[in-house]
Order: sequence, then structure tokens, then C-alpha cells
Amino acid sequence: MSDSATSAAGPKADASVSKGLKGIKAADSSICLVDGTVGKLLYRGYHIDDLAVNCTFEEVAYLLLKGELPNAQELDTFDDPLSQDAALSPAVAEFIASAPTDAPPMAVLRTAVSLAGLADPTADDLSPEGAYRKCIRLVAKLATMTAAIHRARQGKEAVQPRPDRPFAENFVRMIKGTDPTGDETRAMDLILTLHAEHGFNASTFACRVVIATLPDVYGATTAGVAALKGKLHGGANTEVLEALEAIGTPAGIDDYIAAVKARKGKFMGFGHAVYQVEDPRAKHLKQLSRRLGEEQGDTTYIDISEQLEEKVTALIGKNCNVDFYSASTMNYLGIPKELFTCIFAASRVAGWSAHILEQLADNKIIRPSANYTGSEERTVTPMAKRG
Repeated sequence: MSDSATSAAGPKADASVSKGLKGIKAADSSICLVDGTVGKLLYRGYHIDDLAVNCTFEEVAYLLLKGELPNAQELDTFDDPLSQDAALSPAVAEFIASAPTDAPPMAVLRTAVSLAGLADPTADDLSPEGAYRKCIRLVAKLATMTAAIHRARQGKEAVQPRPDRPFAENFVRMIKGTDPTGDETRAMDLILTLHAEHGFNASTFACRVVIATLPDVYGATTAGVAALKGKLHGGANTEVLEALEAIGTPAGIDDYIAAVKARKGKFMGFGHAVYQVEDPRAKHLKQLSRRLGEEQGDTTYIDISEQLEEKVTALIGKNCNVDFYSASTMNYLGIPKELFTCIFAASRVAGWSAHILEQLADNKIIRPSANYTGSEERTVTPMAKRG
């Protein structure tokens, strides 16, 4: 028996509803411009091509957080807390060291960020200066957390950060346990710069939704990590590398394409929610991947990638995105695929932080409405009469 005397259908779907909020402008922001029609990406007005060639990740992080590129003195002042805050608290370090080695690295990172909030007695301070200090702290610590997670999965001791080393060099050293070459440092700098910010993507929006309720910066950043963990957002480059591994050599490309078509699968690393043309970040990683492969005397994966890009783009009419060439690039750096998304997070935390501060500066709780498509109003039939 129905719970109501009638079973009238509820309201119908509203064609004006934008699923995924595509095309909806939820805020004014001065941080990032993503123009998908022409393939333009600007951080605070600077083109990604310009930043990729001329700036370190520290300069880019300063730009995102402060709004302007630093001079030498300003960068030194900015680097001090980045270096001083890189070390993990005993509680966070112990958690990472004791986490199950088969746990997804992003799940460990998500919990480590949340735990870092418990270790900070000033976590609830959301004053402009207090929030800024926590953002700097998290930009510094996510790289250390990522490296420690990798080392723990290998059964190795964490490598402690060196305050006297540049950010990208320190990051690679903490991951590998040895001093990186200049090329490895420059490669990491470029990877971090290209992934640092990208407008109102899912993880950034998650950060803004959470911080708008005025909890703490750690909670908002935890939300960002949680969103980035999803394979539809941050996990695509891992699947790209798995595809390269499955293909094996350029001779296997056609069979791979045929297999994906047969199962009606997706070609990971192609297409983008915003870009209708080439992702402006992809070409930088393509060039870097080629250079690293040639230096190492093994161009197999970049050869596969370039030929696969050409064939898939011709087949489906979609360009590759930043995830496509980041897979071979990080593989050449010796970074295991399980760590790819954590490195994405260690970069994107700079953008998350900029958005958190911007939201706090002109805050209004984010509370959209939904078009109700359920039943019309009904009356409850007592349990004894429901049959």
C-alpha cells in the first residue's frame, strides 16, 4: 500500500539545472583565468608559458598567495617559513610511518593533513595573518608528507627536509633519498608550477565550500585532498601510465586503441571539462618528457605517448590534457605511479591556499539550491494500516 492516498508524480526535471555547475559563476576571483576556447591559462595575469620558463615553484606560490611576483628580498622572506615549516610534527610523522603500506597514498595524505590540524594549537585562528600562516605551513608540509608516505611504503626512513635547499630540490631529495641532478630539480619545479592552480576545479571548489563555513584551514585543505583523490579529477595520470605500460612499445598502440574501442572505454588523458583546444600545460610536459627520456637513453614511453596522442586525437577529436604527458614525465623522474596524485596535491595546495584566503576575505556561505523532483506532498499511513 502506498504511504499516501494518491501517487501523483512530483515536479519534473528543470532544463535550466546545470549538472556539475558547468557554466555557473559562483564567485569573483582574481587568482586564475582559464580560457578554454583559446587555451589560455593565467595565474594572477601571468601566462603559464611565461611562468613555466622563468619562475620557480616558490615564486609561483608567492604569486598565488600574494598577488604579485616577489623580488629577491621578498622571496627570501617567503622562503624562510617555507623551510622552517617543512618538518612534520611527531604525531604526523609517526602516523605516516605506521600507516598500512598497502593503503592508498592519497588516503594517507588526506588523514595526515587532518592530523596536522590537531597538532597545531592555533588551528582555529582564521584572522588574515593566522590563515595565511597556516596556508604557508601546508604548502611546506604537503611535500614532506608526500615524500614520507613514499619512503614508508618502501619500508625506509623518512628523509628530513633541508632548510638550505630550494623547494623542488628538497622535494626530489626527500623522495629519492639522494641529491637530485639539476635536470631533476628543474623537472620537478616545472611539474609543480604547471599543476599549482586551475580555477574553480572540483578540489578547489571543495576547499572554498568548506572554508566558507569557517572551520579551519586544515579542514578545508583536507576536503581538497579528498576531492583530488577521485580518478575523475586527480587520478587520470596514473591511468595514463598504466596504459603506457600495457602498450609496451609503439608497435602495440593500434591493438590498445582497438581494445579500448571494443569495450567502449575511455582514453585517459584526453579531453577536458574546460579546454576546447590544446591544454596549454601539456606542451611543456611533452617537451620535458622527451628531454628526460633522451638523457636517460630510453624514449619508449615518450615515443608511445606522442604516437598515441596523434592517433587518439584524430580518432575522437579531443586533445590531450596535462595528465597525459605528466605520466611519462614523472615516470622518467623515477616517481612511482602510486605517488602521482600526491605530487599533484603538493603542488595544487598553493592554489587551494590562495582560494581559501580569497574566500575568507569576502566570505559568504556557499549554499546553492536544488530542483526538487521527488513526490508531491504525502500523508503518512500508520504502520498498522500499511499491510
